[in-house]
Amino acid sequence: MDLKLHDIPATVSRAMNGVADLGVDFATVHCGETPKMLEAAVAGSRAKVRILGVTVLTSIAAQDIEAAGYRSEFYSDMSRLVLKRARMAAEAGCSGVVCSGLEARVIKMQIGADFVTVTPGIRPDWAVGKKDDQQRVTTPAQAVTNGSDYLVIGRPIRDAADPREAARRVAEEIEQALGMTNEE
Repeated sequence: MDLKLHDIPATVSRAMNGVADLGVDFATVHCGETPKMLEAAVAGSRAKVRILGVTVLTSIAAQDIEAAGYRSEFYSDMSRLVLKRARMAAEAGCSGVVCSGLEARVIKMQIGADFVTVTPGIRPDWAVGKKDDQQRVTTPAQAVTNGSDYLVIGRPIRDAADPREAARRVAEEIEQALGMTNEE
């Protein structure tokens, strides 16, 4: 359930308490400014929902981070901000994070292979050149190779002339990447 909750801890806890009885596997909460909000989400879930911390939206570019007033270390290398937030999510008891496929590998290396990475901003090889609001994109193969556990693929399938064929092509690209990673 992609809610991307971002509020005071008490409100996030109450919201997650309601989500806990809906039978969903995952729910998203922005990492934001404080681990208290993430801790409240985890507590409110009553261990019925796995909480994912949203690190930095894939529509955000370095200049957006700079304009928001972050230190240069975070906009000169956005993986630092993503990793900082992923660590905060892990320490708060989250099951994983939502991150770009560009950061999945470093998160797995630093936090652990069992820490779930969900990756939006997926653009298959045949759709990479199309411009939209996504800034930090990867192909399905790149994301899988980098360790992403789940891929979020919307527009390339939804907006295709033949969505079924687009989904088949994406699945083929993922299978090829999985075959390559299993050989290593």
